[in-house]
Amino acid sequence: MKKIIGKVTEEEKREIQSLFERRNGLNELAKVLTADNAELYEKLVTDMGETGTRFQAWWDRMAQKYNWESADGGNWEINFTTCDIYLVTND
Repeated sequence: MKKIIGKVTEEEKREIQSLFERRNGLNELAKVLTADNAELYEKLVTDMGETGTRFQAWWDRMAQKYNWESADGGNWEINFTTCDIYLVTND
């Protein structure tokens, strides 16, 4: 089940969209990069960790700010076009 539980500002949306795109780009890079280049590999791993932490911190910060509904086993999604936030559950 997917239901709208809130909305964020355009600026907030841009922040998470940037992190989302960066995380996806790093994940794609990780698929082709081997550990042969240890220095580059370590930078990638570090960047992936930092980006993941910032991504989760955004969701935590917005959830607290807007007091979003949550559910066990559920997750939030954003519609980048409308700035709507959805609660997605397996119901």
